Amino acid sequence: MADTASPSAPSTLVITAHAGDFVWRAGGAIALAASRGEQVTIACLTYGERGESARAWREGKSLDEIKAIRRDEAERAAATLGAEVRFFDAGDYPLRETPELVDQLVGVYRETQPDVVLTHPPHDPYNADHPAACRMALEARILAQAIGYPAEGDPLGAPPVFYFEPHQPEVCDFTPEVLLDITDVFATKRAAMECLSAQQHLWEYYTDLGKRRGVQLKRNAGPNLGFPTTTYGEAYMRPYPQVTERLA
Repeated sequence: MADTASPSAPSTLVITAHAGDFVWRAGGAIALAASRGEQVTIACLTYGERGESARAWREGKSLDEIKAIRRDEAERAAATLGAEVRFFDAGDYPLRETPELVDQLVGVYRETQPDVVLTHPPHDPYNADHPAACRMALEARILAQAIGYPAEGDPLGAPPVFYFEPHQPEVCDFTPEVLLDITDVFATKRAAMECLSAQQHLWEYYTDLGKRRGVQLKRNAGPNLGFPTTTYGEAYMRPYPQVTERLA
């Protein structure tokens, strides 16, 4: 577990549609940031109680019981990664975009003042909740930047946004642009995945995906950088241009 971040520590904000999304898609990035003593806040818009909890429904659990199960799983996973998770309980399948929910996200942006934002990509023909979360994350970022928007806290700067990899990237217009080496924290990510018993069928899928992205990472970095035999990676895209003084 990472040390508690100081108020001035770099901040990462992760905005996800469902309780498990942040683990599968960005658990390595979260664990890396936390290991550096940075603050990581996860805004979890729903528990995934209707669309991503099939096992619990088959077991005859009630809606309230399923929400409690998913909340407990997500809290344990976030703690394992070293992050704070906040639940909005906005309801999934469908997740509806509302001004009230966007306004709540503006408040989180203003409060946490993130240096980096992670969220879903804008296309997913298999799950409309994911693009809805993305649209609200981007809209709230824009509003949080506006000095005249009526929300507490200082206006936001321009934190870079990274889209994490969806479950079916080939049909979601997702092409890796950034490959993040998560080898040093993959055991932590795997431990967080194993907190999510409701979606146990995804444990091996995302372990295998991490290995495949690790292979691509090594190929794109070059053969002589001393990577271990098994390297793990996560893939991201950027909706906004990178600002830099040096091409690298």
